[in-house]
Amino acid sequence: MRALVIVDIQNDFLLGGALAVKEGDQVIQVVQELLQKKWDVIVASKDWHPADHGSFATTHGKKVGDEIELDGLEQILWPIHCVQNTKGSEFAKGWDTSKVQKIFHKGVDKNIDSYSTFFDNEHRRSTGLGDYLLENHIDEVFLAGLTTDFCVKYSALDSLSLGFKTYIIADACRAVNLRGGDGERALLELKKAGVLIINSKDI
Repeated sequence: MRALVIVDIQNDFLLGGALAVKEGDQVIQVVQELLQKKWDVIVASKDWHPADHGSFATTHGKKVGDEIELDGLEQILWPIHCVQNTKGSEFAKGWDTSKVQKIFHKGVDKNIDSYSTFFDNEHRRSTGLGDYLLENHIDEVFLAGLTTDFCVKYSALDSLSLGFKTYIIADACRAVNLRGGDGERALLELKKAGVLIINSKDI
């Protein structure tokens, strides 16, 4: 049994958004094509931050890209993005969101960031995704969306840790690339960890 997990395809991560990912809009058509394939479960995640989230540079009077310690963890500071119930937090247009059976929200606790679709960055709080997949007898997880070097990467690592055979659909993902090559380095790290890197045509 296999699940497609669509990660954070939200307005703020696309062209014109607060934290736009280069070529992020190019994943939308690939995801739309993936939705036509046979899946036992299709779910999606949303970054879903309170307005004063601790990962926002403005919360601390600092610059985007600065690093601080947030509740005991190293934290990269981001622009304000994906604030709950704003246009930026909405799913981007161009893909059939009606096929999504359940949405999982992450980043809801202002004191800790949550890159993974499964847990926050300290694994203190679960989104419920792991339990949902197990309840639906899923053993294979296929990840698509944004971004290769953060939310997709940490979702894949958590998926592996929970015992799922885990795939990243590389052409359905794009990276932030804070440093040049971060996306490629993330895929190499994931491959070493046991994640299978494929393209949409392989499914």
